[in-house]
Amino acid sequence: MGAESGFDLIETGRLAKSAAYIMGALSTEEKNRGLAAVATALEAECASILSENAKDVENAKNAGTPPAMIDRLLLNEKRIADMALSVRQVCNLPDPVGDVLSKTERPNGLLIEKVRVPMGVIGIIYESRPNVTSDAFSLCFKTGNAVILRGGSDAINSNRAIVEVIRKALESVDITSDAVQLVTDTSRQTASEMMKLDKYIDLLIPRGGAGLIRNVVETATIPVIETGTGNCHIFVDESADINMAVNIIYNAKTQRMGVCNACESLLVHEKIAAAAIPAICAKLKTKDIEIRAGQRVFSLVPELSDEMKTATEEDFATEFLGPVISLQIVSDVREAVEHINRYTTHHSEAIITKSAENAELFLNGVDSACVYHNASTRFTDGFEFGFGAEIGISTQKLHARGPMGLCELTSYKYKVYGNGQVRG
Repeated sequence: MGAESGFDLIETGRLAKSAAYIMGALSTEEKNRGLAAVATALEAECASILSENAKDVENAKNAGTPPAMIDRLLLNEKRIADMALSVRQVCNLPDPVGDVLSKTERPNGLLIEKVRVPMGVIGIIYESRPNVTSDAFSLCFKTGNAVILRGGSDAINSNRAIVEVIRKALESVDITSDAVQLVTDTSRQTASEMMKLDKYIDLLIPRGGAGLIRNVVETATIPVIETGTGNCHIFVDESADINMAVNIIYNAKTQRMGVCNACESLLVHEKIAAAAIPAICAKLKTKDIEIRAGQRVFSLVPELSDEMKTATEEDFATEFLGPVISLQIVSDVREAVEHINRYTTHHSEAIITKSAENAELFLNGVDSACVYHNASTRFTDGFEFGFGAEIGISTQKLHARGPMGLCELTSYKYKVYGNGQVRG
């Protein structure tokens, strides 16, 4: 879908900006009432949402979209129930707006409070997954922000249906429906214009593939939080429990392949390679995972040479989002850390080991937002971290890093109380 006749991005921005001032004054009780209404409405309108989603899925299949990407697009009753659950969880989370972060009394008697406040208008540019529509809305709404949503053309019917449900639910409890706006013109031109809408949008968050994120970072004149692609690594150390390693790697790679916290790269200590790699490969083969291996794998486990392809430098740096994984052998934990820091997208990495010392070397040395000891990288998720829904996984370091929940969607201001002070 390209340009939609009659869509006005400037008017969308203006409406969102006006709504943001209203949102900033809502009480926690009012916001929770709105979220509860939305969650109920999502469940009640499940059939209509699925009907529109079916159009998007059919269009994707006709366009030859890979199965892993269709899975990102697909909704079913359980996924819509999970969307409603996420909204309710956000409803039940503490409201950070109004929190006093610090309080200082100056020698002249001024009392200075640092208080958490909404960002204002948040723009989200995202791809494929229509559940992002309700997740992004709920987090922005709970923090008193208006949100402008721009999903991909592949999910436009689903996103329209979800936003319509949200807006009607807000109206039913006398809250401005302009708190959520959908960019229905999915042309690239309108996306580029949105990236420069700094008069109305206070913060822009891209969610999607490397190309989308790079385009937003390079084009936007609005502050951007860079959410990451996930070339996620798992390192099997020499003292690892092999059964644990096999189970964790199988989960991290195959539970859902088209997501950013899926494992894409394996590293195995040379002292455990002969025992661990055949077990790992056998398990991955049950899901037809293609293994692209470095030369050290072929030399140390030659009996598997017919089952693997030779990895290129590009393979070690690639987020496959499908049934492919890279594999390399390393000499110790330090080489594993060096390899990861060279190829990582700074998302999520894990070490499987019985050594507390090596675990700490890994956790301290790897420069990624989330680092794990003896656990799957699939846990990098706002829901799993107890944040409720998430707005994305930040792989940068300024303002927000890792799964972004409520606090990451706020700013702060200083309230200064005096009794007549003037500056001399």
